[in-house]
Amino acid sequence: MSLTKDLKASAEASAKKHPENILQIMNNRIQDLKDKKLVSKALKTGDTIPEITLPNAVNKKVSIQELLLDKKVIVSFYRGGWCPYCNLELNALQQALPEFEKLGATLIAISPETPDNSLTTSDKNNLSFEVLSDLDNTVAKKFNLVFTLPKDLIEVYKGFNIDLEKSNGNTNQELPISATYVIDKDGTILYDFIKEDYKERADPNEIIKHLKNI
Repeated sequence: MSLTKDLKASAEASAKKHPENILQIMNNRIQDLKDKKLVSKALKTGDTIPEITLPNAVNKKVSIQELLLDKKVIVSFYRGGWCPYCNLELNALQQALPEFEKLGATLIAISPETPDNSLTTSDKNNLSFEVLSDLDNTVAKKFNLVFTLPKDLIEVYKGFNIDLEKSNGNTNQELPISATYVIDKDGTILYDFIKEDYKERADPNEIIKHLKNI
């Protein structure tokens, strides 16, 4: 199955598991982001990325600009290891990693989680690519991807035993919307996939097709 099909199956299973009022809150908050046109404000194809230097899962600084000296870079912004859709995406990206590298691209994933939590996510999913910690969503804000969770959604997440304060090491209650970019060596964005709905992600097959056409 493709990642797109896996995500759809997971969303359908989730919809059957949760009560209608919980689903309504989550769907309403997605619609709120669409109404605010958050995607329209995000960096897109043709834009140039800002300087990005972030700690990896073992707290070593990684510079995207240094990586771009040798290869194109695929950057995936995800919400955190607590998110089942993010884990599906990370696993699919890991499976596609050899093909990405064959096509001259390096893969990087970025979330607002602390390095310790990023290490847990990396270990859990057996990831061999860098998982970087964007504390306080500093870089994601430069991409205009960040939103603040409303109170009703915070309570829903607490009911799921999701503790963003512990995960992200702050009290901001902020997350990035899901976004994937292919970045050229000069820092120009060649491809973007940005969605307010966290259940939608860039399918690795589409990323591969794009890399082949560059």
